[in-house]
Amino acid sequence: MRLLHTMLRVGDLQKSIDFYTHLMGMKLLRQSENNEYQYTLAFIGYGDESDTTVLELTYNWGKSSYQMGEAFGHIAIAVDDIYATCDFIEQQGGDVYRKPGPVKGGQSVIAFVRDPDGYAIELIQRK
Repeated sequence: MRLLHTMLRVGDLQKSIDFYTHLMGMKLLRQSENNEYQYTLAFIGYGDESDTTVLELTYNWGKSSYQMGEAFGHIAIAVDDIYATCDFIEQQGGDVYRKPGPVKGGQSVIAFVRDPDGYAIELIQRK
């Protein structure tokens, strides 16, 4: 068994694709529409779905926002240079709401950003 994908509902599919591809460095792997049930799926990630876990962005036509549940925490992404990554995200207008620094009580250097729909993304400096 292996983890295939995580699904996020998004209010503006193109804005979300742009965020994850341009700011987070992912690739759009595939996209499909379902006319009967009125939704569009976009699968994005850092590698092919056959080898890596990806994100499924789901846009339900005509729905532009969702209430964030309190059970969901965040997505975590390893980065080579957390400071440069956060600078780039901020320069592009992204929200780095927890600046890079050590995690409380630990050695790992982390930061937190929000995607266009408000989902939290933890960036973790690779060792």
